[in-house]
Amino acid sequence: MSTGRRSDSVSTEGSVSSESEHSALRTDIRRLSTLLGRTLARQNGDDMLDLVEKVRHLVRQAPEKGDTGIRDLLADLDPGTAAVLARAFATYFHLANVAEQTHRAAERKAIHDQGEGPIRTLADRLVAEADPDELQTALSRLELKPTFTAHPTEAQRQSVLGKLRGIANVLGDGLSEEAAEKRLERLVDLIWQTDEIRPERPTVLDEARSIAYYLDQLGRHAVPETLTVLDEELDRVGLRLPEGARPLVLGCWVGGDRDGNPNVTAQLTRDAMEVYADRGVRIQIDLIEELVQELSVSTRLVGVSEDLRRSLAKDRRALPEVYDRFVRLNAEEPYRLKCSYVHARLQNTRTRYAAGSPHVPGRDYLGSAEYLRDLEVMDASLRGHQGERIADGMLRDVMRSANAVGLHLASVDVREHTNFHHTALTALFGRLGELETPYDELDHAGRIEVLSKELAGRRALTPRRNWQQIGDDSFKETLEVFDCIRDVQETYGEEALHTYIMSMAQNVDDVLAVAVLAREAGLIEITAGDDGGPQATSSLDIVPLFETATELKISGDLLDGMLSDPSYRAIVAARGDVQEMMLGYSDSNKGAGITTSQWSIHTAQRQLRDVAAKHGVRLRLFHGRGGSVGRGGGPAGEAIAAQPHGVVDAVMKVTEQGEVISDKYSLPSLAEDNLEIMLSAVLDATLLHQTSRVPADQLKRWDEAMDVISDAAQEAYEALVGHEGLPNFFTQATPVDELSMLNVGSRPGKRPGAGGQASLDDLRAIPWVFGWTQTRMIVPGWFGLGSGLRAAHDAGYGDVIDEMRDWAFFANLLSNVEMTLAKTDMRIAAFYVSELVDPELQDVFEIIKDEHARTLREVLALSPGDRLLANNPLLRQTLEVRESYLEPLHHLQVHALTERRAVDEPDPDLQRALLLTVNGISAGMRNTG
Repeated sequence: MSTGRRSDSVSTEGSVSSESEHSALRTDIRRLSTLLGRTLARQNGDDMLDLVEKVRHLVRQAPEKGDTGIRDLLADLDPGTAAVLARAFATYFHLANVAEQTHRAAERKAIHDQGEGPIRTLADRLVAEADPDELQTALSRLELKPTFTAHPTEAQRQSVLGKLRGIANVLGDGLSEEAAEKRLERLVDLIWQTDEIRPERPTVLDEARSIAYYLDQLGRHAVPETLTVLDEELDRVGLRLPEGARPLVLGCWVGGDRDGNPNVTAQLTRDAMEVYADRGVRIQIDLIEELVQELSVSTRLVGVSEDLRRSLAKDRRALPEVYDRFVRLNAEEPYRLKCSYVHARLQNTRTRYAAGSPHVPGRDYLGSAEYLRDLEVMDASLRGHQGERIADGMLRDVMRSANAVGLHLASVDVREHTNFHHTALTALFGRLGELETPYDELDHAGRIEVLSKELAGRRALTPRRNWQQIGDDSFKETLEVFDCIRDVQETYGEEALHTYIMSMAQNVDDVLAVAVLAREAGLIEITAGDDGGPQATSSLDIVPLFETATELKISGDLLDGMLSDPSYRAIVAARGDVQEMMLGYSDSNKGAGITTSQWSIHTAQRQLRDVAAKHGVRLRLFHGRGGSVGRGGGPAGEAIAAQPHGVVDAVMKVTEQGEVISDKYSLPSLAEDNLEIMLSAVLDATLLHQTSRVPADQLKRWDEAMDVISDAAQEAYEALVGHEGLPNFFTQATPVDELSMLNVGSRPGKRPGAGGQASLDDLRAIPWVFGWTQTRMIVPGWFGLGSGLRAAHDAGYGDVIDEMRDWAFFANLLSNVEMTLAKTDMRIAAFYVSELVDPELQDVFEIIKDEHARTLREVLALSPGDRLLANNPLLRQTLEVRESYLEPLHHLQVHALTERRAVDEPDPDLQRALLLTVNGISAGMRNTG
């Protein structure tokens, strides 16, 4: 067997990769740390600064001399002092993280300036390697949709994030030393005097406003800039985006994700849509105000198109007050006059949104299609009258923004658990009294028969008046949501909300149930076509979500069943023959472990690809990735490259959530770079990875080996989570029960109905990962892979595994696990266990330690060097530096947990100290859930 080692690179995961930038980063971190020390001394006295330094000194000694010194020190601290100490170390990480973001942005800018940006590099490859016809087709269909999700795990408040963005601006502005020092001192003082712990749990609308900030910044800056780069690089190699192409659009779940969040009502969805739409229109109003200054083209000097003249005449009839106001100023400047009409319609649209009044054609806009047509009229007129370069200026930027964010900012998805749909249909069919067997007593086959017949029959199940009198509240709320979707489309346009995702989809009846309810709300209509078969109109994409390993295994069969139903197939045809399917990383990991989760998702995509092709349908895959490796996180570009061949077909959706949002999108240059990486990866996979990169027999060997690895990994993982003591071990060893006090998000940490008894089934995937991460065990990010690799070696697949190092899927899995192992620390984990866990439960930790040692050995055997991150010494050094600041927070957390659990009513300062350690460890680990 070959003893070669994996040669792929490990992601820097938020750090820098060059020696020069790393040196500059360390300088800035020391600078900010010094300023923090001064602030601490000024605000809390020199004794507190001395205490921080004493703790750091004791931590440096701990690995060699044990933890006795720091434990004794903490035991003598009062809760108030402990809270200040925790704040000091947590604030250090907030400052270090923003410095890393700033230098990462500078490093990426240098790469772009050298002509080595992702899109530029890809454009050269496409011209050399891609089929020209396929290239144009892919460009016309290209659509990347980063989707900001409804359960953010961002542990920092926006009040703190805003100050940190200010620090980033100072670090990147190139100010004089004196000016920068003054601004930084003020900002560090502000951070220290800003409470980083939310006073109460955020509402869904609070989350919507927070996400709207990022979406707004993307719509104004990063999206147009990224699309400019795409345009310019394509033009450089003789290509052009086709008219009407939408390479980049924004999506959102906040305000639409109902699954497990009772706070998301139909009215709440309407309220959230108003937040987004108001932002969206304001972006366009601001852009048009800039555009009107630029387009000073005069008809005294150049002609205009007849289409523009007719458009102006139509506007004059609809908006005479605008004509009367601006005709004298802009009589011979038709583009400015047109902009004035557009501006007025946008203002009227914003007023209509706020008042809830009906759309008035010609006076406001319904959706962005008509708005875009107005922009396109100006664009065509300019290009037809020697104004090509003018059209490629500000007008082009406005059109890019309008295409990406429209007048609604982001397309909101609705998600609901499939049980609610069947509950509603039970009430509807029960009212009619036609079924021999009640709907709720039918098996899957029976429901499919009933629902398929219902869709084809084209009658209404629901009286359009007084339906509120039918059934219980859950039934009413379900129907109200579908009515809400219709209302949103009538108010903001179809593109504002057109996706309905069902959780726990396991059979065709789950999909048909949504179709029937959507038909009741007027979102779908099925009639007889010319050939006698069903013909549909639909404004809704119906999307099953496969969350568990079991569901992923049957995903292909489910898709086949859906598309085999004539009425449903007609609905898909009405949606452009595109079927979206969502793949869930969180619950599949929580239920089966990281290895089986990743392999199940990979094989599910192959099934879905083949079934979609059989039915003549294009697939849009929606990857529900979290921020941490345990929830599908890791470098997005590498993840896209690791998908099976032929799966990416120019379109992709991927979730962005929690701390990932602020890390990727706080700084415009980082946001642009992230979008570029994902766009180029989607195009690369679409055009250059449609067939397997290796022979079929080799891929078959790899598949066989992965099946062995996955089965053994799952067996090891299930033995752990099936251990009768694990639920209590987890709640005792981790601060999972205390996390709810951090007020991170609006959604409950446990599923509805969860009682007081510890149960992993009730616990959501985010706190599951969050809890393990806080203790440095990070079980969801690596557990089981070692057993899987060992089993494959024992079964004779050693040579095959050696080959698999060149397989993008396998290399990506190893890379992400290696990163997680580098953050795992069993010495610190042992401290949590020894201090917090009942002795009779500590055998669970022995299982975890054994698998950790096994996984570490197996991963190192496939990695370059003899230690983790051997091929990324700068990142390893960064993590080592962070350790000296993380360890005090772990000791403080264990101390606070011990004290907190010893009393019924904890001291408020003790409670605060505990929450500050959670916040600080999250920042130091760069991961929550």
